Amino acid sequence: MSEPVSIARALSRAASALRFAAPVAYVYNPLDYAWDPHRSYLERWGAGRPEVLLLGMNPGPFGMAQTGVPFGEVSLVRDWLGVTGKVGKPGREHPKRPISGFDCARSEVSGARLWGWAKARFVTPEKFFKKFLVLNYCPLVFMEEGGKNLTPDGLPAAERAPLEAACDEALRRFAAHYKPRLVVGVGQFAERRARVALSEAGCGFGNILHPSPASPKANKGWAEEVERQFKALDVAIPA
Repeated sequence: MSEPVSIARALSRAASALRFAAPVAYVYNPLDYAWDPHRSYLERWGAGRPEVLLLGMNPGPFGMAQTGVPFGEVSLVRDWLGVTGKVGKPGREHPKRPISGFDCARSEVSGARLWGWAKARFVTPEKFFKKFLVLNYCPLVFMEEGGKNLTPDGLPAAERAPLEAACDEALRRFAAHYKPRLVVGVGQFAERRARVALSEAGCGFGNILHPSPASPKANKGWAEEVERQFKALDVAIPA
């Protein structure tokens, strides 16, 4: 088992052992039920030494929750990254948020923007992954009883602390393995957590605009904005 796969496996076990109270009603762990494609992603695209770790917050309901791949828009994961695999079901499945794996017909807008930009700029995944690796800080999806998505930063401190301890440890292990020049949060939350977890890692930090459709700024030209942000971080992007 490779080191990245070992780290992900340990994070999955640690996250699965945690318990959360209301308003959290459903917790999905795609590192468990979608382990097959997640492992394939790490084995295929996490075997190098990227200059930049791109760090997301946690899985989206129509992205990594379905495919096991960070920002995992189905069509781009399958057709561009060449990652597929068996996807099962979470222990408790919300009727409004079913897991259908690579048969999911819903688009993950954030993933379509991020991986679509990578494809447009780098053309091949081999070229993209020579510079970048995309990971998520937290592997869990949280939902209220009605199906509304909850993010890790909204959890109460008593629940957030053990979750952050597990996620910080995994991030430290990933950084020790990859030794990136930069850890760039996709959004400010991920950068903040990286600065805490990796305060002694010797890498630089930054963030780019999150591609969520909930962000008016992202809806007005996400790709153009993040390329300006990468330039400010001295990260070269192909023209």
